[in-house]
Amino acid sequence: MSPPSSSVDPRTFKTFAEFYPFYLQEHSNRTCRRLHFIGTSLSLLFLIGLVVTGHIWYLIAAIVSGYGFAWIGHFVFEKNRPASFKRPLFSFRGDWVMWRDMLTGKITF
Repeated sequence: MSPPSSSVDPRTFKTFAEFYPFYLQEHSNRTCRRLHFIGTSLSLLFLIGLVVTGHIWYLIAAIVSGYGFAWIGHFVFEKNRPASFKRPLFSFRGDWVMWRDMLTGKITF
């Protein structure tokens, strides 16, 4: 049996393939996953707005919505600390892979 996710240091993972199962374990709460999906979707829309208009406020909105929804999911519903604090690039990639997996039905909402 694997140790609880809170005792695992995400910095020990050398590859994203090793990290992603841990990432999914850290997102086992359905509401947390839903909030991630909403935040990531809004970020995507704001980034499109940035490209189309060039207004920097869209970039700020993308960052705030992406992290805001995710952190509410972690602190309020999942009751854990986001892995992005220790493994930001793997976590960022994990957000987008989980978003795609939810969009395609591989992971349930």
